[in-house]
Amino acid sequence: MIPVSAGVPPEIAVQAVPDDDRLWVQQAPDVWFRPLMLNTITGQWCNLLKVTRAGIVSRHRHPSAVFGYVIKGKWQYDEHDWVADTGSFVYEPPGEIHTLRVPEDCTEMITFFNISGAMIYVDEAGNQIGYEDTFTKIQLCRDHYGANGLGADYVDQFIR
Repeated sequence: MIPVSAGVPPEIAVQAVPDDDRLWVQQAPDVWFRPLMLNTITGQWCNLLKVTRAGIVSRHRHPSAVFGYVIKGKWQYDEHDWVADTGSFVYEPPGEIHTLRVPEDCTEMITFFNISGAMIYVDEAGNQIGYEDTFTKIQLCRDHYGANGLGADYVDQFIR
């Protein structure tokens, strides 16, 4: 076995789209995320977002760039004329407000997102109405996994 560098957290290698539905953490009706990496030092997190309904998922902005890759289905931003469908790579510039919408002809969307910093939810006027970050994601996971039998500490394997 090759020695691990002292002080360096171990790598993560997990099945991204899980076989066990208990790994999906609900964050809104018909909207779930699956944590893959939650970095408490840099504020970065990687997760899958799964949506099983059409309509607006959220209106938000980020202080840092966001990168996404659509694994299944499709979605769009009301503020742009493109559609991100299966196989699409998406770059979101910092500071831009966008309204994520799943179109009527999509029954399930799964997208990998790599996010640094906060996700700031805004109303139609652009006023902040909520936020999430690595720490709120960790707490959602602890609550969810604690309630579904996996144990609140199940999320610890994704924390860096």
